[in-house]
Amino acid sequence: MVGSFQVKAQDNTVKFNLFSIIVRTGSFFYERKINDNSSAQLGFFYTGATVSDVKFRGFGITPEYRYYPSGNAMNGFYVAPYLRYQNLKIEQTADDKATLSSFGGGLLVGRQWIFNEKIALDIFAGPNYNAGNVKVTSGSVDEVAGGFDGFGVRLGLALGIGF
Repeated sequence: MVGSFQVKAQDNTVKFNLFSIIVRTGSFFYERKINDNSSAQLGFFYTGATVSDVKFRGFGITPEYRYYPSGNAMNGFYVAPYLRYQNLKIEQTADDKATLSSFGGGLLVGRQWIFNEKIALDIFAGPNYNAGNVKVTSGSVDEVAGGFDGFGVRLGLALGIGF
């Protein structure tokens, strides 16, 4: 009898967005294969960034559906509609404070590679739209909200592991 084995593709990946380091944010993703053509991904980020003397502290969550037209979900080109909710505390000075909640979504195109059946490399980009609501708790920070309303671009380069 000749022995044989079957290599099983990974149905799950956990990834970290390398671009998020640039903006002092931790951005993580969990992706799960649904079938041969699709997967679902859930992203989470936490930020403690300071931009031009404005401090941002908070989190966001991003559910995403990925369609792989090649029929090789988790490894190949994909198109991915997604939604995003984020909640941030904003502080310009000791007296100027606010909270911001925003909701939006977009459409990504990307390519994910799986190396050695374990290592995931995922690059993606696409347009998005967000609508934000600022509640000033003290002082005045209204002008900050403009950066979270309207159209933008989402980019990423994620590295992770499959299991």
